[in-house]
Amino acid sequence: MHVLVTGANGFVGRALARRLVAEGRLGNASIDCLSLLDLAFEDPPAKPFVRLLAGDMADAAWLQRTLAQAPIDVVFHLASIPGGTAEQLYELSRRVNLDATTMLLEQGRAQVEAGGHAPVFVFASTIAVFGAMPALVTDETLPRPLMTYGAQKLIGETLVADFSRRGWVDGRSLRLPGVLARPPARTGQLSAFMSDIIHELAAGRPFTCPTSPQATTWASSLPCVVDNLLHAATVDSAALNGRRTFTLPTLRFSMEELVDAIAQVHGAGVKGLVRYTPDERIEALFGRFPPLETAAADTAGFRHDGRLVDLVRRAHLLQ
Repeated sequence: MHVLVTGANGFVGRALARRLVAEGRLGNASIDCLSLLDLAFEDPPAKPFVRLLAGDMADAAWLQRTLAQAPIDVVFHLASIPGGTAEQLYELSRRVNLDATTMLLEQGRAQVEAGGHAPVFVFASTIAVFGAMPALVTDETLPRPLMTYGAQKLIGETLVADFSRRGWVDGRSLRLPGVLARPPARTGQLSAFMSDIIHELAAGRPFTCPTSPQATTWASSLPCVVDNLLHAATVDSAALNGRRTFTLPTLRFSMEELVDAIAQVHGAGVKGLVRYTPDERIEALFGRFPPLETAAADTAGFRHDGRLVDLVRRAHLLQ
């Protein structure tokens, strides 16, 4: 089996690559070649079956040359320009989030038209496609993105579904929630405070939260998200009931509840380290998430962390 991971040097990509290397197989098939694609790599897995592809996937000629060397069985397309960065750097976000996604899907088409099989295409979308949300989000809720990132990911979902309809890929788009806990870094993601609060309180340092205590959000641990990506690649198509896009099951909680869970793991004293200074824009984007029902994903076998305290305990794993 030949597996390709784009964005393989990113937060989720590194964790996924480590799992694939450690297990050496995907479902019932062994991995003969694991191609990791990103602009550059920091401490990549050193195994004979790992192939590092350092380059700009928005370069159509380079991507075509690179991927034409061997048929691909599974694609995990994680590469993206997220949230705040996509707002500030539109041209870059369009090249990566739209143009590169289209070119990667076209590789599946070329493989099929050359007589090969359609690759399984796992597309990392985002809950940002919903934008303004109603009082309850379900599988029938229409997306109304409020940011360029969400709009571009919604277009990606549509492309994955259309290429799947044509038989050029076997697509599964996953709307990922917040993923905790990202390492402290300037990634341009406006939701970084949800990871930062876990890191800072675990280290016994004070933290100023840019939302109110009652602000509600959705999030999953990194190991949970990796589990769901792997499940997406291996679940039988019949279990998807004709769907190509799934909002992943995730936990809904208030920031106050998150602090309580951190206190259960790292000691009650951390509660006194938190000061709430709401920022209206942050609160509007990440602090008003309604209840969520994910019946289609539940039926297809996707799962959340279970309990908030378990999410906090798992938040530092796989990093």
